[in-house]
Formats: sequence, C-alpha cells, structure tokens
Amino acid sequence: MSEASEIGVDFAVGAYREEGTWQVAPMPPNVAADLGTLVQALRQLPADAGVLGMVSVDEDHFVIARVNGEDLRLLLSDVTAATSWPLARSVVDRLGLPTPDDEDEYQPAGDLSIVADLGLGAMDLGALIDDADLYPDEMLSDIAERAGFGQEFEAVVATVST
Repeated sequence: MSEASEIGVDFAVGAYREEGTWQVAPMPPNVAADLGTLVQALRQLPADAGVLGMVSVDEDHFVIARVNGEDLRLLLSDVTAATSWPLARSVVDRLGLPTPDDEDEYQPAGDLSIVADLGLGAMDLGALIDDADLYPDEMLSDIAERAGFGQEFEAVVATVST
C-alpha cells in the first residue's frame, strides 16, 4: 500500500503567484497527514502574497488552506470527514469546532469566502460544495479555473493523482 493511500490523499498541491504569474506545485502526500505539516510545507513555497493549499482526500472531501505569513484560513468541504480522517480532524480542531458524529449532516466547515478575492464568492463556493454529483477533485478543479490557474492545476494533478 502506498503512503498516499495509507493517509487517503488523492493529491496535494500548492498554488501561488510568483512575479504575477500563477504557479502550481505538487506536494508529497505525507504533507497532508495533519494540518501542521501541511501549513509548514505551504510556508516553504516562494509566494509573493500567500499560498493556497488544495488537498483531495479519498475521493470524499477536500481541504483548502490559505497561508499568508502567520495568517491561516481554512475550509473543509465536509465536517463529517473529521470522524475518519486525521487531516479533517485537525482542521476541525483548529477551527474550534466539536468533533462531529456519524449522524451529523454533510456540510462545509471554515471560511467559505477563502477564495472570494480570486473570483469565487462564499455563496458560489457553498453551492459548488453542495453539488452531490461532483467529486472533490472536480470541485477543486472548478475553484482553480475560476481563480485563474485551472490549466496549471490540471497539469500538476494529472502527474500526481494516484
């Protein structure tokens, strides 16, 4: 069993602007083992104004972490994922939310306006997450497209998806 499948990561990427141009960097699956490791890895990327980390887990949910200096904004697509996945659990803990139980409803947790300045407002992002016909990688692809780095995102994900 691969390291990625052991922690359930489909892919992890960091997106950032360098000299005004979007860059998307693949990240090793182990950075998504927990939130602290993910944030530390994102802070290593050479961004002009912060980094957007995007992680798809087990074709089930995704995490977006936006890091700019000491500022950290988070979005978890499904709060109930915290019952089964360490990264989701660490996001819920960081947000100060109670750990959900198996009977809780599928709903996002965190900052729905995390990419509003990149062209996808909170209401549109909420509607995208609510679309039961989409997988997390498709949602992240749509977010990347609307933010202006869709082609770069697709190229990197094609090389790292398990």
